Amino acid sequence: MASIFLLIFLILSGAMASSSSSQQQQQPIKTIVVLVLENRSFDHMLGWMKKTIDPNIDGVTGDECNPISTNNTSNPLPKTICFTDDADFVDPDPAHSFEAVAQQVFGSSSSSMPSMSGFVEQALSVSQNLSQTVMKGFRPDAVPVYAALVREFAVFDRWFSSIPGPTQPNRLFVYSATSHGSTSHVVRQLALGYPQKTIFDSLRENGRLDFGIYYQSIPSTLFYRNLRKLKYVPNFHQYDLKFERDARNGHLPNLTVIEPRYFDLVGLPANDDHPSHDVANGQKLVKEVYEALRASPQWNQTLLIITYDEHGGFYDHVKTPFRDVPNPDGNTGPAPYFFKFDRLGVRVPTIMVSPWIKKGTVISNPVGPTPNSEFEHSSIPATIKKMFNITSNFLTHRDAWAGTFEQVVGELTSPRTDCPETLPEVTPMRTTQAKENGGLSEFQGEIVQLAAVLNGDHYLSSFPDEMSKKMTVKEAHDYVRGAVSRFMRASKQALKLGANESAIVDMRSSLTSRSSTRN
Repeated sequence: MASIFLLIFLILSGAMASSSSSQQQQQPIKTIVVLVLENRSFDHMLGWMKKTIDPNIDGVTGDECNPISTNNTSNPLPKTICFTDDADFVDPDPAHSFEAVAQQVFGSSSSSMPSMSGFVEQALSVSQNLSQTVMKGFRPDAVPVYAALVREFAVFDRWFSSIPGPTQPNRLFVYSATSHGSTSHVVRQLALGYPQKTIFDSLRENGRLDFGIYYQSIPSTLFYRNLRKLKYVPNFHQYDLKFERDARNGHLPNLTVIEPRYFDLVGLPANDDHPSHDVANGQKLVKEVYEALRASPQWNQTLLIITYDEHGGFYDHVKTPFRDVPNPDGNTGPAPYFFKFDRLGVRVPTIMVSPWIKKGTVISNPVGPTPNSEFEHSSIPATIKKMFNITSNFLTHRDAWAGTFEQVVGELTSPRTDCPETLPEVTPMRTTQAKENGGLSEFQGEIVQLAAVLNGDHYLSSFPDEMSKKMTVKEAHDYVRGAVSRFMRASKQALKLGANESAIVDMRSSLTSRSSTRN
């Protein structure tokens, strides 16, 4: 009898050990790397990969069209423009404000049902040439780095921006699951800093996890008020000085954020993919990041997430979700729309890379707490909490609802050994030089305004609009670089002196005002 009980015990112990081992194997990721690029839709960047790489991708066939007018009462059979595969260098930048996105998604009708029929009509209201531009997508050979990653790893073909609006609100969702009621850039809120809790705060509260923000122009994560605090200064690093070295030495933090170059200069091109920047430079950045991670001793514990903040006005055929999307925190957008944050924005490209991902994976349906959960930017903090076993509350109702993607690295029992060490070379698309003496885009103007806050110039009567409107791209780049450098230097000085938060404000103000006077 005793031998029977012993046998049962051994069987049960083995099953429990196997279960425990399986759970450990399903959570192999210790380092999550996030790169958010700018203003491109899924169909625009990846849609044509359906025809040439994987038919399971919800991409395009060429039968997708938009009418030049959605007002059927005046023109029952309007001319249409259909989607083509000859996207190239884009200039000027298509519209993507909250108002513009509403027209792109719904057309001219008052319907609450997305039709994705108004992209051409909206583009024509800006420029005649844009009506063709927004209906073009890149062939896979034009974006060879992405083509290689889609073949080798995972593409998400149902990942949406968090709101139907522009850059800053959507970027805020990536790390805080809310834009604190913003549907556009709010100057006063910028000066104060957005007050919501972030996933960075959750990591710090955990005590055993760390994060690092590797920036090239400026860390736009400083739009969050908390990240301006003295305690977070050691978490900011210059990308060119630190990222490749930290990857090579196995020192990348648990959450590694990479911020691209936002200003386009001769000899130092922007690599954020924001029109009118050459997407070839964005491809080069992704290639550089991937190859550094692939050569890192941390590779077998790493997940790289590449996504875009919003669609940038480019066509996408998948209807934006609008049912049962929760308001994150009870905030309502400003007049005249009073947006309730109850629907998502347009679909954006999202690729994930890890040796724990099966080759050629296409992910469409999220794992979420409700049947209506979707992949959107709040999925990033929601999944970080799961993968890193962070026990604090969700940031908002939105990340509590969002689909999560921990299962993408849960299907293999060991990391792959066949992942490519290098990715394809990229051919530039732009044949002209960068317009470094031209005016700023709206986003670049916002970056200048953030730099003005760091520099103490937001107290000037010329802040914020007049300052950024008068700058060229090169002037803005130099101003931003100087402001960030002074801000970080003052903060590090205060750290060495053991200053508290009130003292750091005084020290920063003193140093930046002296520097501004000299400049």
